[in-house]
This record gives sequence, C-alpha cells and structure tokens, in this order.
Amino acid sequence: MQVHVKGLERSLSRASPARSFVSWGSVSLLAGRCSGLSIRQAYFRSFTWPRRRMQMQANVNDPSDPYNAYIDKSLTVPGAAEGPLRGLSFAVKDLFDVAGHLTGFGNPIWLETHSPATRTAQAVQALLDAGATLCGKTHMDELAYSLNGENVHYGTPTNPAAPGRIPGGSSSGSAVAVAAGDVPLALGSDTGGSVRVPAAYCGLLGIRPTWGRTNLTGARPLAPSFDTAGWFARDPAILRTVGSVLLDPASRGPLQLSRWLVARDAFALADPPTGKAIYDVMSANFTKVVELLGNPTEIEVASPLAQEGLGAFVDWMGVFRVCQGFEVWHEHGAWVTAHNPEFGPGIKERFTMAAAISRDQVEAASVKRARIRAHMLDLLGLDGVLALPTTPGPAPLVNTPPADLDAWRTRLISLTSIAGLAGLPQVNLPIARVDGLPVGLGLIGPPGSDEALLEITENLMAVLTPPHQ
Repeated sequence: MQVHVKGLERSLSRASPARSFVSWGSVSLLAGRCSGLSIRQAYFRSFTWPRRRMQMQANVNDPSDPYNAYIDKSLTVPGAAEGPLRGLSFAVKDLFDVAGHLTGFGNPIWLETHSPATRTAQAVQALLDAGATLCGKTHMDELAYSLNGENVHYGTPTNPAAPGRIPGGSSSGSAVAVAAGDVPLALGSDTGGSVRVPAAYCGLLGIRPTWGRTNLTGARPLAPSFDTAGWFARDPAILRTVGSVLLDPASRGPLQLSRWLVARDAFALADPPTGKAIYDVMSANFTKVVELLGNPTEIEVASPLAQEGLGAFVDWMGVFRVCQGFEVWHEHGAWVTAHNPEFGPGIKERFTMAAAISRDQVEAASVKRARIRAHMLDLLGLDGVLALPTTPGPAPLVNTPPADLDAWRTRLISLTSIAGLAGLPQVNLPIARVDGLPVGLGLIGPPGSDEALLEITENLMAVLTPPHQ
C-alpha cells in the first residue's frame, strides 16, 4: 500500500503533533485496506486530552510563523494590479473558501470530510479585486463555536499584545497575524463576537458590520441570522478603506452619528479597572470626543425591558444562546452526528447543548429577540452611537480552568450579544490598557451606519492620547 501525505516529512521533522495533524487532511490512500478515518482514530486514541494539550504547548514554532497564526501560510493569491487596497497583503480565516484549496473550519475531521473549494468566497474575491494580495489562511476555533481562540488540534495562536493570555476567537489567527505585524489587515467572521473579542484582546481595531451588509457566499456558516464577515487592522484608515470594498452600498444607512450614549449597565459588567481605564482615556480627551460625538448621556439599556424578563444583559445572553444554538445544530448537527468529531473542551459541551434546544424554546426566544431589536432601534434612532466596553476585561490567561472561562463567557456574551441580537454594527477601539494589557471601547450604531462608525473610529484614533495604539 502506498500512502502520500502532503507535508508529512516536514511536519514530523519538527516533532509537532499540533502542526503535523493538519497533514492528515491531505491523505491520499491508493490502496483499500486503510482509510483516513482509521488513521484519525488511531491518532486520537494515542493521546489523552491532557497529554495532547501539553504537547501543543511544547510545539516548536515555525520560524516563518512564530505566533502560530496560520494553518497555511504558503497559500498566496495575488491581487489586482489596481484598486484601493493595492500593495496591501491580507490573511483570511479558514472558514472562507479559496478556489482549489480545502477549507478546514478549525477541525481536522472537517478538513478530511470535505473537498477543495471550486470558487473563492465573495468577500475574499472582493479584497483581491481591490488590489490586496492574499498571504495565508489563519487558525480559528473549531467550527467558529468559541470566543477563546484555543484549538486543541492545531494549537493556540500566541497573543502578541498579551503573552501568556488567550488571543480570543473564533477569528484568533486573523487577529494574531495583524497584531504581530505580519499583515496590515485580515478577514474574520463575527457571529457572537468573533472579531470584536480578539480585536479587544490583541489591541486591534475590528468591526462586526451590520448583519447582511457583507457577502458571505463561500463562507462556512455558524448561525446564519447572526453571521457577518468582519475584519481587523491596526491603521484606522485601512479599516475604513476595507469597508468601502466589502460593505454593500445599497444598504447604507445613517451618515451622521451625533448623539453619544453611554451604556451604564454594560460598564457595570466590566471589571472595575477596565471601566476606569476606558473612562479615564475618554475623560482626558473629553473636549475632543465631544466635538466628534456630542455631549454624553448615560443610560440604562436593558432595564426598560424588565417587565418582559429582559431587564438585564444576562437575560439577553440567554436569548442569544438559544437562538444561536438552534441555528448551529440546524447547520451542522447532521455532520456532527455522522462523523462524531472529537471537539475540544467547551465546544463539545456547546454542541451537546445546541442539540437539545427545542422548537418551542427557539420560538419563545425569537419573540424576545425581536423585542430586543425593536428596543435597540428605538434607542439609537438614526443618530445614536452607544459606547460600552467590548469585553469585561483583558484576555484571560492561557490554561484558565474551563469553569472559570464559562463564567467569564457569560459576562462576555452579555456584552457582545447586544449588537448581535439586533443585527447592529459595532467597532472595537483599542484605547486603553489595564496592567499593560489591552482593553477596548465598543461603539454600536444603527443599522447601516458602518461607514459612519468607521469615520468616527478614524477621527477618534487620531485625537485620543496614548495608550491607544
């Protein structure tokens, strides 16, 4: 029997289980007595979770990818000769198709059970047509169903802005590639915070656009009524220019946001040092901020819905988890059942939870979701911009116990679900630090106000005093 494994010799020479396992997705079996599935099963059975996790941490870094941002850094597609992004390079999360290449979706069994893409995802093609050159596919959490940025199969990308701490996910590798200075921009996806969270943890600019304003053709879904294609950058001008390429102009909304609202109950979810750090930067630059956003008005966002059982953001988080989980299982339940992939901790439990959501539960949650959206649209009107902390605090430490991460996740999704449930755009501005670690200010606008938010972001980042870079 002859077995060809793409890249196997290179992987084995580096003695890296985390990296070498990606090669199994390219196994070509030329005799019938062995199968990719049996190879996979033998591999998994030879490692327990603790042993495999320890080996991932001991992985010898590829010199060309010292932060483990990429699953395939060799993938290169040149951009058009002309365009607004000419001369720039970008990386792309491994849930976007690139013609002729496998889309791994963060899981080796997904890689093994799918064929190479026949067409390039629309969002990727738009960047190429605008002159940017694709320079690699990046790591992500399995099937995009996590906000941590950890991956037990391929290893966790290293957060350049906060060594020893998780990068955030699920667009972990894309964020790390930009934070490391490897590329000036990267494409990710944001369903429940998968661009905003790693942007905050890695000290980057990032945007989750209005739902429906970016083309997701050729991107693997997680929960379609929440999914968006977002992006990262260090330079606000680049962040804004990418918006001019990816955002659908037909659904453009308000152009001027002049009513600055501060979500007092959202800041209450943040660790006190984080809220203080953000307030301190805004206060130190108050006159400049007022010139851009107007005088601030502190409000309670959730409490007006108390009589409907939605008076706290943790209630909103519960609605999000049911609606998202139901869609996740609808999209991927059949594949999970057929292939029984070995998911990492946390992700496995979320799929189990998603499988148990009933239609009655999702119908009740959908009614509440519609009420939340109506409330947010009324609150923001056509000119409002809502300020809140993007995350409760800096990135948690790598190897934080799962129970602690679950408690953190509850507060985290309580913040990120505000925009997600209502389909609203949100940007992360890396304006502050806590003990040297980045934390971000989030700005949420009305539907279609993405361009206005990107303009505000560029203007704010130009006037805010350090630490904002």
